[in-house]
Amino acid sequence: MPQFRFVARTAQGALVEGTLESSDRAGAIREVEKTKGFPVRIQAVTEDAPKHSSAAAGTPPATVSVHTMSYGQQHLFTEQLALLLGAGMTLDEALNILVRRMKHPKLHGLAKGLHLALVEGRSLSQALRDYPKIFSPLYVNMVAAGEASGTLGDILKRLVNYLAEVKALRDRVQQALVYPAMLVVVGAVMVTVFMTVMVPKLLKFFTDTSQELPFATRMLMNVHGALTHYWWTAIPVVFGVTFGMRAWISTASGKRQWDTLLWRIPGYGSIMRHRYYTQFARTLSTLMLNGVTLLRALELIEDIAGNSFVREKMKSAQQSVVDGMALSNALGAQNLFPELFLDMLSVGEQSGRLGETLGNIADVYDRELDKKVSIISTLIPPIVMVGIAVVVGFVVFGILSAVFSMTKGLRPGSA
Repeated sequence: MPQFRFVARTAQGALVEGTLESSDRAGAIREVEKTKGFPVRIQAVTEDAPKHSSAAAGTPPATVSVHTMSYGQQHLFTEQLALLLGAGMTLDEALNILVRRMKHPKLHGLAKGLHLALVEGRSLSQALRDYPKIFSPLYVNMVAAGEASGTLGDILKRLVNYLAEVKALRDRVQQALVYPAMLVVVGAVMVTVFMTVMVPKLLKFFTDTSQELPFATRMLMNVHGALTHYWWTAIPVVFGVTFGMRAWISTASGKRQWDTLLWRIPGYGSIMRHRYYTQFARTLSTLMLNGVTLLRALELIEDIAGNSFVREKMKSAQQSVVDGMALSNALGAQNLFPELFLDMLSVGEQSGRLGETLGNIADVYDRELDKKVSIISTLIPPIVMVGIAVVVGFVVFGILSAVFSMTKGLRPGSA
């Protein structure tokens, strides 16, 4: 019976090597998974391949420089790795294939760096920590949990689903705001052109008459004069305001006040809150369904909102859970989550199915987010149109006032 040389990683993270007999390579992989842990490398003894010792486990690999990566690229890499592991390949083989398959420089460099780390005896989760700007602590800890439990392939599949859901959430919000943003820009350009090109031609006619102009017309002329002669003042004002805002937000108190304003502001704040409810529930559900403890999961998602105001609230809630308070009560005390969210969460705690319940909560608020985005994206265009109409109406009123004033002076008996 053929013999196979294997390298596997135990639940404690140690590398073990040895040989075993099996009818084929697939059977050898199953045997390693049953008794030794997660298979890293399996080769027939007849193959001329070097053995990789675990002695170099503490030696950092010569990683390829990859600093940043888009969300879509991270999702693609995770998906490809999950597919290869699901097809029965070892981690060593899967990463080696990705090195050859990935043509994008960043993806190729990432696969090569992770493969080099594996050859040096490090685990995948240890190698992922070399790329903190690409893989979040949440991602790395889920991979570590998969390695420890021998279910790395399943964990990666769940990560693929999670990354896809988060990306879809971001894309929906961004796409819904593209049209209103374009409408605002086009409206501003139209008003600017109207005030600087068309209005001067009309106003010149009125000034040539040497008649006293109505108040609305004089105001229109003052606005036009300010736009044409003092437009340059907008540049230092914009830079000054931008610099001041950044300096203010760079302070701890300023950052907290700004984040609090963003969280509570009508419209945008509502979208931010519902997006956070969805992402919080989805992420916590994914972690708990993969065996991560509640306290550890709360630590990992502490900064998921990217908001200092929310981060402080979540730290307080986490401490309350440490002190023995139920999660629903701890979150309720922070006044961050709506009552429906907390009620559903409490039911999940009482039923002992918190992970599944959190997934259902995420679905509920995902739909609510769609409604909020749809409503706001529907309201913004008419609001912008009303603003443009007000500006145009002001211009028209100023011009017509002058016209009526002139025609009044031309009527018989008006002198």
